Amino acid sequence: MTTAYEDDVAAWALEQVALLRAGQWGLLDIEHIAEEIEDMNISHRHQLAHRLAILMAHLLKWKYQSDRRGASWKNTIRNQRDKIGKLLKQMPSLRRLLEDSEWDQEVWDDAVDLAGREANLTGLPKAREWDFGQILAADYFPS
Repeated sequence: MTTAYEDDVAAWALEQVALLRAGQWGLLDIEHIAEEIEDMNISHRHQLAHRLAILMAHLLKWKYQSDRRGASWKNTIRNQRDKIGKLLKQMPSLRRLLEDSEWDQEVWDDAVDLAGREANLTGLPKAREWDFGQILAADYFPS
């Protein structure tokens, strides 16, 4: 191994891949490989949470500011649904997060905060209004 993890993670990663493919197990930086894999999983969880928060914030704006509905909001809703669908298809194990009440509440709180800041909405519900089936359904738009 010629590149230290702390010096250049990208170069280090390429070297680790080459060592793996060459079967040079004794030269692998196991601790940092494990850390990177763990970070990758955390990153995917954050991506799902972020996309859901954006989606639900736009659904809140759609519901509570019906006079301001437009193509931009609709496109954002559709885009986030598409991206979330692809993410869950590629990584079906992330679906279990949708059943985690603590994670769910954090994402909802982020959505409420985002909708409040973007659209100056106040008094939004403290608990999620829609089930995930509705939220992710291509044809669902709250009235």
